Amino acid sequence: MLAVVVIVASCDVTELDLADNPNALSPDQASPDFFLNAIQVDFARSIVEPFGRTGAQLTRIDYMSGRDYTNAYSPASQDGRWRSAYQRMMMDIETMYKLTTGDAGLTKHTGMAQVMQAYTLMTLVDFYGDVPYSEAFAGEDGNLNPGVDSGADVYAAAIGLLDAAIANFEADALAEPQYDFYYDGDWGKWIKAANTIKMKAYMTTRLVDGSAVASFNAIVASGNYITSNADDMQFRYGTNEIQPDTRHSRYASTYTTTGGGRYTSNSLMYYMQGNNPELGSFNPSRYDPRILFYFYRQVSGTPGIDAPADEEVLECGLQNAPTHYDGYVFCGAPQGYWGRDHGNDNGIPPDGFLRTLEGVYPAGGALDDFSFDAQINGGGNGGAGVTPVMLASWAQFMIAETQMVAGDVAGAKASMDAAIALSMDKVTNFFPRTARFEWIFGTGANPSDPTSNGPILGLLSDYIGAFNSDLTAEWDAAGTAGKWDILGMQYYVAMYGNGIDAYNFYRRTGYPTTLQPNIEPDPGGFIRSFYYAANAANTNQNITQKSGVDVQVFWDTNPASPGFPAAN
Repeated sequence: MLAVVVIVASCDVTELDLADNPNALSPDQASPDFFLNAIQVDFARSIVEPFGRTGAQLTRIDYMSGRDYTNAYSPASQDGRWRSAYQRMMMDIETMYKLTTGDAGLTKHTGMAQVMQAYTLMTLVDFYGDVPYSEAFAGEDGNLNPGVDSGADVYAAAIGLLDAAIANFEADALAEPQYDFYYDGDWGKWIKAANTIKMKAYMTTRLVDGSAVASFNAIVASGNYITSNADDMQFRYGTNEIQPDTRHSRYASTYTTTGGGRYTSNSLMYYMQGNNPELGSFNPSRYDPRILFYFYRQVSGTPGIDAPADEEVLECGLQNAPTHYDGYVFCGAPQGYWGRDHGNDNGIPPDGFLRTLEGVYPAGGALDDFSFDAQINGGGNGGAGVTPVMLASWAQFMIAETQMVAGDVAGAKASMDAAIALSMDKVTNFFPRTARFEWIFGTGANPSDPTSNGPILGLLSDYIGAFNSDLTAEWDAAGTAGKWDILGMQYYVAMYGNGIDAYNFYRRTGYPTTLQPNIEPDPGGFIRSFYYAANAANTNQNITQKSGVDVQVFWDTNPASPGFPAAN
């Protein structure tokens, strides 16, 4: 008892509240360069890539597992990306601003962060609707239950950040960033990127903002936006496997010692084959050569499609297509394009060394040169891929959309053609082609027999020319709705690697109407916005969880689901 009295008495006179750890750095002692390095990496890995993949899954650019839209993306599944956006990247940005603004004069650090923060804020609105912003970054002593701002207000704040970023890029800086992973210190290109992201903002909000298209066209008229592949905003990955793993995440999960870890989209692969795949017979209908760069086939035939059925590895090869799949690809595409249908949630068979893999673009995987070799960790280009953020081809597709809305069909076709040309050039020249590829499609010699010269299937340029000719014929034969379908599908093809704007385009226009249906006949209404992250809704008293995924974001004024978009 005496000891207890002594201890309690001692607590009354002893200062035990040592709030500042003398061994820890405080934010004002941190390096702006280190902050910016982390922000750049987190932006690509934790924002663009995961949100881009989800948008691509919903629009059939990538494969989506989950037959029921309500349950396919649960609130708990949103926790990681919500935490990455708020607790990691944007909190780092807000902390870094204290080190780079004012008398610090680090305008270029600040401008880069503002562009990435603006893109992130718009993406959060696009996926969730109203989200926290104005009260979200008050720090430990601030509001721990920040309320949500309207999506329109957050978009306006994002455009303001982009304007501020442009001013910072134009201003002198006392010091420049040690590393710029996107443009290597070319501030003119950063300005073009900021302007192009503003174009994206105006395009997304054109249904609710009568001045948006005029603002969009003003940037186009200035010419100060991303117009060439050399100006593309993208994050480049390396080939290091551990400590740290610098490879593209799609590569790391696909080229493993146990085979492929992800499935590719049957819908996209079949479309790129021209819906009439006859590779080996020159000039197939609308065959898209980018398919050889997007996907790598480990086998030459698909079981039950154009190879003997094998129930153990592809059970659906022995099944009939669902009745609502009439006219759509089912189970797999010919020529070894072995993926999965939209919404297929079956178990995983032993097909890791058989299924189609992510290719050289954008994942840094293998180029499909008809080798049909099983791929493992280290194969292809070792993961040295890219995460595309904003590309010249996408800017041209946005221009084509404005022209279609204005009734300028000829202008839209010309802009679409320019977009496709940019995409073809970027993708087909992404990495040096293999000797075998050059033999098949170029003028190189057979690697196995140097005395035998190629090409054996025709020049790649001839395939590109045939593709353009076939697409023009398809466009000319289509009505207005059919032209929107073609524009939408070609936009989606060019967006492989980041489907955020595909998801927006689909909700904004309702096109294309030709997407493969969910394998479940009644999957529920299409996801117009996602549930809030479970942790945010459960712990923040100012965030109320949504009633369902049919809640539309502020810029989506189209009819409700089901019914819009046409293909659930």
